[in-house]
Amino acid sequence: MRELALWAAVGELLVSVPLLVRLARGPSVCDRVIAVNTWSLQVTLALLFFSFWAQRTIYLDVAIWSASFSYLGTLVWARLLERELL
Repeated sequence: MRELALWAAVGELLVSVPLLVRLARGPSVCDRVIAVNTWSLQVTLALLFFSFWAQRTIYLDVAIWSASFSYLGTLVWARLLERELL
């Protein structure tokens, strides 16, 4: 079961590679914001799986912080886009 969690963490990181390409290339700011939000979700899931595999709860704290800040960051970007400040 633990080895499955490690493979899931590696899979989540592999899924995040195309998102980094979209982040670098994205034709618009909206595409880049969505890519950052999705990428942070994938990294958070990878941290959760890695935490289960390593049996360390400190990685759970990092995953919760990552999810919280990515959510807040997305709200800030959306607000800036709404006000046309970018």
